[in-house]
Amino acid sequence: MAGTGGRAGEPDATGVEAASAPERSQASRCMPFEDCVAGIKSALKDPTVRFLRERMEKAGCPMPPGMITAKNCGTADKSGSYGSTVGITVCCEEIRYQDEISQVLIHELVHAYDDCVVKNMDWKNCAHHACSEIRANHLSGDCHYKRELLRGFMKMRGHEQECVKRRALMSLRNNPHCSETAAKDAVEAVWSICYNDTRPFDRAP
Repeated sequence: MAGTGGRAGEPDATGVEAASAPERSQASRCMPFEDCVAGIKSALKDPTVRFLRERMEKAGCPMPPGMITAKNCGTADKSGSYGSTVGITVCCEEIRYQDEISQVLIHELVHAYDDCVVKNMDWKNCAHHACSEIRANHLSGDCHYKRELLRGFMKMRGHEQECVKRRALMSLRNNPHCSETAAKDAVEAVWSICYNDTRPFDRAP
């Protein structure tokens, strides 16, 4: 497959693994799969992505080959994910621009960093998951006002914190171990500590 540097399912020299390219609808606005794979390799050169990878390595958690996978996830409105055993997945069918790939990698690398440095990190624990989602949404630029405008959210004052809470709750709703009430309670309980925890950055980028 063009752009993968190896057979489908195998990581290339950059450590990016590509699943087989899916059939692409003519009406799709997403980036072609091969361009998505190439875009991930390009995003690895992003200064913030490089900084997070360096901090993970210094913390004793270097990124192994194949930690980042490009695939068609088949899940609407989900551009990426992280799992302790599967690494980072970029959902190419939701990607339209190069900037989105960098943002996804930064978001998921914050989760990977938390998984590395937080003792006894438990993704089934709603408070643990909430804290990492708050940090990832805050530190990745997910809630920059321009992104919010594109999503149809027009409020300017206080938009960033509202966005971080909203998107953290969206992620927790997908955690089968967190009910709606437990998710809301967890976000509120850890909000102040986790929103202000900008590690490994000195301040939010």
